[in-house]
Amino acid sequence: MSQVFFWYNGKLIQSNCIELAIDDPGLLYGAMVFTTLRVYQQSLAHPRTSWENHCLRLRNSLETLGWSLPNWERLQYGAEQLLPAFPVLRMVIFPDGREWITGRFLPVDLIERQHQGVTAWLADVPECRRSLPTHKTGNYLGGWLALQKAQQLGAKEAILVDDRGSWLETSTGNLWGWKEGCWWTPPIAAGILPGVVRSQLIHWFQQNGSVVQELPWDRDLVKDFEAIAYTNSVMEVIPIHTVLQSPQPLVYPLLSKPLEQLRSLFL
Repeated sequence: MSQVFFWYNGKLIQSNCIELAIDDPGLLYGAMVFTTLRVYQQSLAHPRTSWENHCLRLRNSLETLGWSLPNWERLQYGAEQLLPAFPVLRMVIFPDGREWITGRFLPVDLIERQHQGVTAWLADVPECRRSLPTHKTGNYLGGWLALQKAQQLGAKEAILVDDRGSWLETSTGNLWGWKEGCWWTPPIAAGILPGVVRSQLIHWFQQNGSVVQELPWDRDLVKDFEAIAYTNSVMEVIPIHTVLQSPQPLVYPLLSKPLEQLRSLFL
């Protein structure tokens, strides 16, 4: 469809503008939670779509913040109105339970990124810290600023850090590092988003008898990794071959066997 359309508060709206009250806390403060999911085979029921896990994360955030839950049946119905046209849906819930769903397409260079990897910039500046990092709120300015700066430097992603300089996550996904025959990922307690794909991968590894090391990524640990990548529900697995940092970049090989192990979740 050539027309711009989205779902908002129980209605399918053909427009590129949304109408919000000037005192809406979502507009004023970014008071909203959201999740972004990739819809496989135009089906919310497809296992890789993970519809229930995305809704569960929304529910957990809403309950933690003390906000109203949405009408879940209406949320699903709204998503179903968009999925024939878009492979990616972004679902937003406002504090009063209103739902807002928009659609978009996959990046045109997704396959290239998945196979050739990307360069990331280490966002070691205070302005790029995320607010309430264990929740996907509308106040995503820190991550957005980090990604904009990374792109200005010719990188495709940004890696966020804490006050001590330990790596946390990318601006859009969870980090994975390979060394000593297993995968390592920063723990949730470090202040990262509990990604849907991250949780699925950890569960898959545990079910298959593999070890995942959940430890903070300090400056010494990241130098020892043999390969690194990031994951999210839209991009799946993206290797990182270069990290721009001072005084010199870190370079990581694209190890096919470990990366295929990560990708196996999506086969």
